[in-house]
Amino acid sequence: MGVAMSVFDRVVRTLRSQGVTPAEVRAETWALGCRHQGRVLEGAQSELKAADLSVRRIVLLKAVVRSFRARTVPTGV
Repeated sequence: MGVAMSVFDRVVRTLRSQGVTPAEVRAETWALGCRHQGRVLEGAQSELKAADLSVRRIVLLKAVVRSFRARTVPTGV
């Protein structure tokens, strides 16, 4: 059990170390908007489907998606 836990701990530590700053999220949001004609959310979701993404890129794109969804107010509410 100790070995499995240490492997799990290393994975968690690695993922936490991949955190992104708010400035990185803003910069990537802007870049996605440029690359995808203003469609930031769709662009991030599309780029997440690529097979050759680094863990850091996945974390950044998911942070953009979370940030974009948090700022977007659903219509009709």
